[in-house]
Amino acid sequence: MANPLGSLLRWVIPPVAATLFVNASLYDVKGGSRAVIFDRLTGVQEKVVGEGTHFLIPWLQKSIIYDVRTKPRHISTTTGSKDLQMVSLTLRVLHRPDVPKLPQIYQSYGQDYDERVLPSIGNEVLKAIVAQFDAAELITQRETVSNRIRTDLMRRAGQFNIALEDVSITHMTFGKEFTRAVEQKQIAQQDAERARFIVERAEQERQANVIRAEGEAESAEIISKAVAKAGDGLIQIRRIDATKDIAQTLAGNPRVAYIPGGEGGRNTNLLLGLRD
Repeated sequence: MANPLGSLLRWVIPPVAATLFVNASLYDVKGGSRAVIFDRLTGVQEKVVGEGTHFLIPWLQKSIIYDVRTKPRHISTTTGSKDLQMVSLTLRVLHRPDVPKLPQIYQSYGQDYDERVLPSIGNEVLKAIVAQFDAAELITQRETVSNRIRTDLMRRAGQFNIALEDVSITHMTFGKEFTRAVEQKQIAQQDAERARFIVERAEQERQANVIRAEGEAESAEIISKAVAKAGDGLIQIRRIDATKDIAQTLAGNPRVAYIPGGEGGRNTNLLLGLRD
């Protein structure tokens, strides 16, 4: 009599084994990724596998998935400038692997290629470029420094099959001594500007006083010449004008009716400043 359990196993094991084999033979490459195949007999295959579902031989072959999308990374270093000032810089690097070179990248650096390569070459390039500029030039020529760093770092990364989309300086600080010297220089410049403003204002006031004095002197000379030419007539006219002004002022005051005066007890109307 046949064993029921043995019969059941003969019917169940082959489909299960086939299912496991198929699942182990398939692998997916998602969007933004690429795969490299490692074969135990032949090593890393030169072909780069694109997106989609693919077949491999279980145990004999293994898929290594790479994210080939652009990723950011920050590289920081502290180094000396040309004038021996300590400078701390931080770079923001957008990088991705060179897709056709993924087999070589895997053979040389593994999956964490960016961890192994970028900090090393980033510090190398930063130290070399910063050493060519004074601390003041790093501030005033920041765009030039950034372009130099970008050019050299892209060239060095290309030697390791890494493509850089962008390189930019995001942070730059200097030592305490240089920072203090810059602050003192700014304060001195502000004081110099303030002193120059005070001197210019004093000069303008002096010129205004000279012009005012010249005008008064010229006016006095004109009046003197007019008096000498007209005699007492001009003085009498000025006296009459002044008297009219006083009379108009007193006439507008309701408390003043008249002012007694004159010769022999006669009341003279001084509102006009003249005798009747």
